[in-house]
Amino acid sequence: MKSGFSYALLTLGLLSILMLPLAGCDDTMAPGAVFKDCKTCPEMVVIPAGSFKMGGKGTRDEKPVHEVKIGYSFAVGKYEVTQAEWEAVMGKNPSEFKGAKRPVEKVSWNDAKSFVKKLSAQTGKEYRLLSESEWEYMARAVSTTKYPWGDEIDSFKAKYKIKGSDRSKGPVGSYSANAFGVHDTAGNVAELVEDCWHETYKDAPTDGSAWLSASGGNCEKRVLRGGDWQHPLFRRSANRSNTVASERYFTFGNGFRIARTLTQ
Repeated sequence: MKSGFSYALLTLGLLSILMLPLAGCDDTMAPGAVFKDCKTCPEMVVIPAGSFKMGGKGTRDEKPVHEVKIGYSFAVGKYEVTQAEWEAVMGKNPSEFKGAKRPVEKVSWNDAKSFVKKLSAQTGKEYRLLSESEWEYMARAVSTTKYPWGDEIDSFKAKYKIKGSDRSKGPVGSYSANAFGVHDTAGNVAELVEDCWHETYKDAPTDGSAWLSASGGNCEKRVLRGGDWQHPLFRRSANRSNTVASERYFTFGNGFRIARTLTQ
């Protein structure tokens, strides 16, 4: 009995040690590390600090191209928030195209903010939306091409509507991850981010922070990145658009991906 009791205590001790990463030892998480803060929480991947050229040669709102330096590591959803993950926090699924593994859609920016607030309260961790510059840095994943994989759109790399294809959003993770280990940054659903809408990047932050100043911008509108399944021309890493913060749009397939600040 005594030896059995000692073995049980040893087993419990080992399990406690193994569970420490789940409890949030943020300062030990190396870039590329994958973790979950709870059983039903979104799976997260750690993105390294770094710098990149933000913007593109497309429409006026992608200019001027400018360097952004992100001097901190942070965690992002490995996938877009799924309908199952949304229901676990919010209790009701608003999506048009139902499927537990499909991304939640038909949600507003305000809805996404409510989700991260509730998830933060449930886990005791600081969840949030990505800033626009964090999103593009994550999506490019060191690439300088139009798409994370190159300069040509590829139906084997992203979910978008083509003649004869399944005209709906696909399950998250159906396509290969980018160099940072993140899936579905081009296509599937457009992703809501924190920033207020500005018509150009003139005077935009260069440190990875969200652009929240209404000066020269419009905070009733928020930025959308990544395009959605219906519009293959909008899949480029530099492409950006906007949506009214309170509106839930079906046709544009708006969803989101979460971020988490890592304690230092």
